[in-house]
Amino acid sequence: MRNRKPVRTKEKACADDQGYQAAETMNPEAFIDVAEAEAPVRGTLHRARSGSGDFLVLTHGAGGNSNAALLVALAEALANSGISVLRCDLPYRQRKPAGPPSPADAKRDQQGLRRALELMKQQFAGRAFLGGSSYGGRQASMLAASQPKLADGLLLLSYPLHPPGKPGQLRTQHFPDLRTPTLFVSGTRDAFGSISELEAALKLIAPKKKLVAIEGAAHGLSDKKKQAEIVEVIVGAWRFFG
Repeated sequence: MRNRKPVRTKEKACADDQGYQAAETMNPEAFIDVAEAEAPVRGTLHRARSGSGDFLVLTHGAGGNSNAALLVALAEALANSGISVLRCDLPYRQRKPAGPPSPADAKRDQQGLRRALELMKQQFAGRAFLGGSSYGGRQASMLAASQPKLADGLLLLSYPLHPPGKPGQLRTQHFPDLRTPTLFVSGTRDAFGSISELEAALKLIAPKKKLVAIEGAAHGLSDKKKQAEIVEVIVGAWRFFG
């Protein structure tokens, strides 16, 4: 796949020597991979004005994209707290504007997350965090299980423990291989896994982990009326990482 030309804003866009191009506008910035990468990165960077240099690569669920309202609000809140956030579209979403990924997309989507971490590490000197909602979080966790030193922490929103109505089809095969501190955030009405099911699954993970339950929230944590509250809970729970 050929990389798209960088998007231009009304202000002149500038290229740097780190492999991506960021628009010269106020935060947030368009973030576009300009290298001939197999799984290029495309998204939006919320740059913290101050802080330790820690950053989070954050991606979306199977049916959405990185512009999901919760991801935007969370990225803004974390940036205000000193953590830079890259919201990025997974490679499958870059290839098609709608629809779910296929099983064959998983490896390339993980390559896209690895590439995003690589680019962000060239820009920020702090700890590297990786996460996402539902499918995006699952791919992040699978990547971290296969490469334990890639990230310093995982943020998994609405982890899709099993398909709705199929509790026997658990997506936990990689959990015993996780060596990365992991923060799970899930709603009590999530059809992809109840809080009790998640608590049982987390026993498979040896290192530091935590589950935060959002009362009354469904899969995706997308309740607009509770969005501010949910974001506040997630930002508050960030202290789990120390």
